Amino acid sequence: MKTLEYLSDPALRSIFLPGVLAGLAIALFGGLLSVFVVMKRLAFIGQGISHAAFGGIGVAYVLGFGAAAVGGAGGSGAAFSAQLGIVFLFCLFAALQIGFLTSGDSGRRGGRGRAQADTAIGIVLVASMGLGSLLLHIAEKQQRVATVSWESLLFGSIVSVSEADAWAAGVVALLIVGGLFLVRRPLTFWTFDEPAAAAFGVNAGLMRFVLLVMLALATVTAMKLAGVVLATAMLVLPAAAAVQFSQRAGTVTVLSVLFALCAVACGMVLSFEFDWPTGASIVLVLAALFGIGWGKSRIAA
Repeated sequence: MKTLEYLSDPALRSIFLPGVLAGLAIALFGGLLSVFVVMKRLAFIGQGISHAAFGGIGVAYVLGFGAAAVGGAGGSGAAFSAQLGIVFLFCLFAALQIGFLTSGDSGRRGGRGRAQADTAIGIVLVASMGLGSLLLHIAEKQQRVATVSWESLLFGSIVSVSEADAWAAGVVALLIVGGLFLVRRPLTFWTFDEPAAAAFGVNAGLMRFVLLVMLALATVTAMKLAGVVLATAMLVLPAAAAVQFSQRAGTVTVLSVLFALCAVACGMVLSFEFDWPTGASIVLVLAALFGIGWGKSRIAA
């Protein structure tokens, strides 16, 4: 098997191991956040934030930090930090704009000064992508960067990430896991029963802000290392598959993380064995897990 050859050869292992570790870190925080995204029906928000990152990438390119802004290896630790910081701040701004535009929205028609969630996300998404496209064009004209590969922005190349990138993914995983642990009770209460949580004094606005910040950080990290498609998939598909097997919060959380880790491992094996794109392979494994769960629930019904 090519996979065993890659992992047993010291030279090859040093090339591919950072990507494997980064993928597992993304699976860990993606699987955890996916539960809150799916249960709060925020899947489109995750997609909006990931696509809003195009605007941040455009800013990074214009400022001269674009050589490794997304989609694989690149740059020194300082350059990576600058790129990640710029894109994160842009995504956080977009997430807060979505939160502000939809504050008080519970699926009803938005009043004056308010917008329904899907409308607000659509506005921020297309505006950010338009800005990113414009800034990337300006950066190319200023010769700050060569022609941008949109395929790399969408799908990335997680197997080619650097050791610094893998460490950064690990740090982000620790931050998100630690943050979720600190607010696990009020956040879980708010996620599964917002009216009751508000009645018991849980600050819904604070919980929404905390979740949006974590989503922005997770999205930027996953997008930088693996592209938009995998970043979006990791925030939706693990928990979407898990709820097909159980409705208990604890079980769904465990299954979501396990499915995400399994998808990364299986996707990388498929990539090594058949020379398939890694990100696309991981997404298809997640989709297959969802399909199996959906079929099981349909048969059981």
